[in-house]
Amino acid sequence: MRIRVVDAFTERPFSGNPAGVLLLDAFPDDAWLQSVAMEVNHAETAFARRLPEGGDADWALRWFTPVTEVDMCGHATLATAHVLRSTGAHRGPVRFATRSGVLIATPGEDGSITLDFPTAPLTAVDVPDGVADALGAEPLAAYDTGPHVGDLLLELADERTVHALRPDHRSLAAYSARGIIATARAEDPARGYDFVSRCFFPNVGIDEDPVTGSAHTALAPYWSGRLGRPDLTGLQASPRSGRVRTGLRGDRTLLTGRAVTVIDGELHA
Repeated sequence: MRIRVVDAFTERPFSGNPAGVLLLDAFPDDAWLQSVAMEVNHAETAFARRLPEGGDADWALRWFTPVTEVDMCGHATLATAHVLRSTGAHRGPVRFATRSGVLIATPGEDGSITLDFPTAPLTAVDVPDGVADALGAEPLAAYDTGPHVGDLLLELADERTVHALRPDHRSLAAYSARGIIATARAEDPARGYDFVSRCFFPNVGIDEDPVTGSAHTALAPYWSGRLGRPDLTGLQASPRSGRVRTGLRGDRTLLTGRAVTVIDGELHA
């Protein structure tokens, strides 16, 4: 069967966040899906199968890291929508049935794709004891991001602090179900972004995720509230880097980006 690797939230190969994408007639057993994701060894591999016409969704979609299935993934959803569009397998907006409900991906005339995801509920919490040592910086504030995202969002003093982080990933695993979102306001919005972030997910086998769509369902309400604007752009400052345009629409968050296919091959297993 065909297998593709797509770099998401970027316009250039070898940047953004790579995801494996497989379009299937049916889902094989979970052990096979997990084995493929382990073999691909990117942050996520997406598996999609077409659903019968007339239902609430067009395709069923599942996401696996190299070690586990996850409830929500933005970049692999963007990558799957890109494959459906570029191969002609689906035209126009596509509705995905997922563990997080029906998620919609809408292609734009400029080549971008906009994802419609649930907004993460943010709950202020005390900064946990020891998290500053594990992260390598003292947080200003901490927020729980709810069950679908499953992260601890930490605001740091400034953009330079976010860039300079060298965390102890093993120690970070104790502080949330999935991991840590570290963020700060952009030092110079004239550079084209309003806030920066980095994401560390040791509990699902990803020490640092290159660009995390799902995290922006928490970053969007946080920074829209702080900056007073519903539409923002975030820079995820990983070594591969990528930008996510966010649009806060109440209980839904729009995530817009581009994608590029870098590998198109055949799976023999």
